[in-house]
Amino acid sequence: MRRIILASASPRRKVLLERAGICFEVCPSGGEEHISSEAPEEVVKELALQKAHALEKEAENGTLIIGADTVVAYRSKILGKPAGPEEAVKMLTMLQGNTHQVYTGVAILIRREERWDSFSFSECTDVTFYPVSESEIREYVATGDPLDKAGSYGIQGPFGAYVKEIRGDYQNVVGLPVPRILFEMKKLGLDLRVRDFS
Repeated sequence: MRRIILASASPRRKVLLERAGICFEVCPSGGEEHISSEAPEEVVKELALQKAHALEKEAENGTLIIGADTVVAYRSKILGKPAGPEEAVKMLTMLQGNTHQVYTGVAILIRREERWDSFSFSECTDVTFYPVSESEIREYVATGDPLDKAGSYGIQGPFGAYVKEIRGDYQNVVGLPVPRILFEMKKLGLDLRVRDFS
């Protein structure tokens, strides 16, 4: 029976995998993160690989590890978590009425015999907000919801009410492009929803 590990403590990623019918265990990876690129699509792949590789020593033959990292970018600049309420207001003011990108990098490691096979990709989704007034933004920021989120919002939270359009995978914006993961693994002959594949 194959062991599948999600190298993330994100409750949103956990829910997305569960809804897809995948049996897995959560084992958050630790360690420092290092990036060598400024391009959002490369940054998320690098970080996803680092998270997955951090768990290599704990895995036996047949183990599959999924690492993931998500960033919000506007005009190719990555927007991290806000340092405080005023920075959250500034970010959301910039994003309102505009289109930005959400990138998720996914790294999958599969242990076969004594070697690791590695697969990685990044998925991009465009998100467009309706115009949002300063008072609406400040009302949202006052809830505290944006303070632990990249880009100062979570699409499944209250600010999702201002989304005008999504081009791409909604699940990618939540934090994990599960349909793409399933598709890429099926190309390798693996169905992650089956526990006894070899």
